[in-house]
Amino acid sequence: MTEKIRNALEGREMFVFSIATALLLFTAAFFLAPPGELLRGLVTIALTRDALVTDYFELAGFGAAFFNAGMILSLAILLIRLLKLPFTGLTMAVLFINAGFALFGKNPVNVLPMLLGTWLYARFHGAGMNRYIYTALFGSCLAPMVTELVYMLPFSFAVNLAIAVTVGVFAGFVLPPLSVHTASMHMGYNLFNMGFAGGLFAFVMMCVLQSFGLESNNVFIWSYGRPSWLLASLYLYFAAALLFGLYMDRSCMHSLLRLMRHPGRAVADFVLMDGAPATLVNMGIIGILCTTYIVLIGGDLSGPVVGAILTAFGFAAFGGHAKNYLPILAGVFLSTFINHMQPTTPGIQMGAVFAIGLAPIAGQFGILAGIIAGMLHAAVVVCSSSLYGGLNLYNNGFSTGLVAIVLVPTLESFIKGFQTQKEQKNRH
Repeated sequence: MTEKIRNALEGREMFVFSIATALLLFTAAFFLAPPGELLRGLVTIALTRDALVTDYFELAGFGAAFFNAGMILSLAILLIRLLKLPFTGLTMAVLFINAGFALFGKNPVNVLPMLLGTWLYARFHGAGMNRYIYTALFGSCLAPMVTELVYMLPFSFAVNLAIAVTVGVFAGFVLPPLSVHTASMHMGYNLFNMGFAGGLFAFVMMCVLQSFGLESNNVFIWSYGRPSWLLASLYLYFAAALLFGLYMDRSCMHSLLRLMRHPGRAVADFVLMDGAPATLVNMGIIGILCTTYIVLIGGDLSGPVVGAILTAFGFAAFGGHAKNYLPILAGVFLSTFINHMQPTTPGIQMGAVFAIGLAPIAGQFGILAGIIAGMLHAAVVVCSSSLYGGLNLYNNGFSTGLVAIVLVPTLESFIKGFQTQKEQKNRH
């Protein structure tokens, strides 16, 4: 019987796991709140400003936040299935970054203009949407811009809404070519490439708004504490991912060790390179690692932190693993001993988990380079959000992009210099 189940699931592990996650989110939502409260919470989420940082746990309750995440995740799964794309490591990264950010910024209303814009871009270039669906789903990082413009502009609600949707569609149209150029800037050392592209667009948009005397101010809604039921649920969920991988292939630990030898530089799709079972085990390990870090520092399981953990969990299928992530995480933590911030500062909590975006630097250049990258990220991430008023949800992606652009050429220069000196010595 066990063998039959395993054979039936083979090749469909990631799809089944994604569907199970969506169902789990909906079940949790109905368990945590009655239907009437869920509906009121979802309306609140759709109608409230949601620039960084807007914690849906605190804003609308756990039930509504989980239901919203379930809807966003289901929408992404549906689009990928309709386009008949395989569920790879990139798929898991895009699904779980969307599920994570649906706890603090994304909802089915404000993501639609970006999706429409990218669809129009595909049509304009005579290409199928299957070529751009991942760009579209990652590109919903600018979703708060739509909601923000509705409340910021000085016209009637209908006119504001029309302008906001138009700008959102334009953003979705621009991000595909922009993200191609930003990827070449950091050369694959920033896993959150769309966060960097989105940050550049949001910065330009913010400058345009300020030229008209309009300004978006950062929001800070945050739920403090670590509910024991939520902590236990996260551990059980990540353990289930790990055990599911082991169930599908009891010998996948060999593949896991091979996976952890990859530097993680994009494109590093672990599902395609090392198989779904080893990838699921790796995802479970990263999820447990991130959750344990938050517990050890006395941090909060707020919507943004849980969203960050889910994002790291997804990118454990697309570049991140314990070997290349731990030095970066250590760098963020160590930075708090020499600057004015604490490990429990909300931005640093999120920054530590999202620092997995710089994991390829440690994977390529070693532990010391990883620690330096993490320390730089901790310094940059607390400043970068103010550049665009919180309109780019992937603020950590913008920060990791800046760090990679500055640090990688420096590291390569030092390495090349040492190699040249060594060659000269060998000649003499």
